[in-house]
Amino acid sequence: MTPFPIFGLPVGPGSQPAESDGTELDYLPMPQGMATYRAPLLPETEEALARPAGLDLLARILDALRAYRVGDAPWELDLVELAAPDLDLVDQALGEGEVSVRLAGTQELRAQETRLAGVWRVRGARGRDRIEVSDIPRMVRAAAFTGAATQLDLSSPPPAGIMNARSVLAELNAQVSRWTQGDAPHIVNLTLLPQSPEDLAYLNERLGSGPVTILSRGYGNCRIDSTSLSSCWWVRHFNADERLILNTLEVVDVPAAALAAQEDIEDSAGRLHEILDALR
Repeated sequence: MTPFPIFGLPVGPGSQPAESDGTELDYLPMPQGMATYRAPLLPETEEALARPAGLDLLARILDALRAYRVGDAPWELDLVELAAPDLDLVDQALGEGEVSVRLAGTQELRAQETRLAGVWRVRGARGRDRIEVSDIPRMVRAAAFTGAATQLDLSSPPPAGIMNARSVLAELNAQVSRWTQGDAPHIVNLTLLPQSPEDLAYLNERLGSGPVTILSRGYGNCRIDSTSLSSCWWVRHFNADERLILNTLEVVDVPAAALAAQEDIEDSAGRLHEILDALR
């Protein structure tokens, strides 16, 4: 038999008849926007060459990107003494990327990934301003769990309405007690677990908030918070409509969603090389 096409058949959500009881499949809308690399708007060559200190700094960042390997100590360079015209050139070339970091507390710092993954702008009190080349700014690993508990006390009975939160906390305690640097992350996917509002409130109350918050704007949005339990992060992924689509607790030094990978670093080196060629 010769196959023949069938035209005009509707497909996708809403194309099929409802069930006899009137129920229909409810699809989560897919993310619609994705942050992608955009080449910066650069000054003319003559203008750039009039800012040699800025060009030299960009060249040093390129050398750092080429030499850096994930796992190395961050490469850092202070920008406080750079003249304003040179700093403007650096700002234009690097731009602003999709990941930002806030460290709250007595030493409040903010970091913003530049347009080049793995190149971070770190700012703090009293005019502190520096560039870091790293998978994540140094402050994240240094301060995320300062003073955090190594175990949560679960001796008190949970409040009414709790379904799974108690067992989730017990699992986290067990994983934190044996997790060491370099281990694979242990992930508890709350999205796949039956959760009552009381569960989520209880988890939030017991885990608390740590000093580090990481926001990533990529395919949808992602919010990553350190908790008051050592090495435990709360990671929430949202689609373009700000609906929570993935909700996890992760025992790891830093969740992968926040980190620049080695291939990202290498890609950034290639892009910065192109930027410098355009400026010269």
